[in-house]
Amino acid sequence: MTPRTGVPELIVAGGVATITLCRPAQRNRLQTEDLHALMRHFALVEADPAVRVLVITSITDGQPRPVFCAGYDVGGFDNAAHDPQLFERVADTLEHLRPITLAAVNGSVFGGATDLVLACDLRVGLAGCEWRMPAAALGLHYYPSGLRRYVARLGPALAQRAFLTAQTLGFDQLQAAGGLQWVLADEAFEGHLQVLVHQVAALAPLAAQATKQSLLELAAGHTDLKLLREREASTLASADFAEGRAAFAERRAPVFRGL
Repeated sequence: MTPRTGVPELIVAGGVATITLCRPAQRNRLQTEDLHALMRHFALVEADPAVRVLVITSITDGQPRPVFCAGYDVGGFDNAAHDPQLFERVADTLEHLRPITLAAVNGSVFGGATDLVLACDLRVGLAGCEWRMPAAALGLHYYPSGLRRYVARLGPALAQRAFLTAQTLGFDQLQAAGGLQWVLADEAFEGHLQVLVHQVAALAPLAAQATKQSLLELAAGHTDLKLLREREASTLASADFAEGRAAFAERRAPVFRGL
């Protein structure tokens, strides 16, 4: 049974890891201890080659309006032990994890939590929810990698609107810009999410994970043709590619082993 309050929980089953934010009474606002827990969970996921997909979601039970995450608890900035770069490290680590990452954004999302969503490879949003980046309204210049992700995922114009007005944006606006690949009504959300997770988990892991890294590099403007060719050659020579071709010819589902 998922706890209703406390640090994020990690469950791993059948090649799928799920991290759940567990502070619904506080709108899943992240505290410093939650960030450390996320880093521990990321390390466990990264070290487990059986994990092919990581899903990040939250508990929204009992909220009058669902909130996926209200961002970082700004009271943490007043703590003498506060690490100003911890949140950035969490988002950067999430972005570069080996498995394919999927944000199941089952409520509105605010502040730094928006960058955690953008750090995921795939993003599913709940229709009717909202997105807001209030950094400048709080007097804060956002950290560099977060600005980069905003520009890369949303484009310069919507990134400027988000940061330079602190306006609330609808998930439909985020979808139009590519920030959310899917926006679904409540009754369709869970079913679509499970189908999507199954589809991603069924991909050949060597090819999917190498392609993920290549897409991240290309989106950041880094084109290393030699490295891209090496990744291509590695998959061409893999047992998974041989299995994929055999399964196609035999009209059956492939069984990939990551080899």
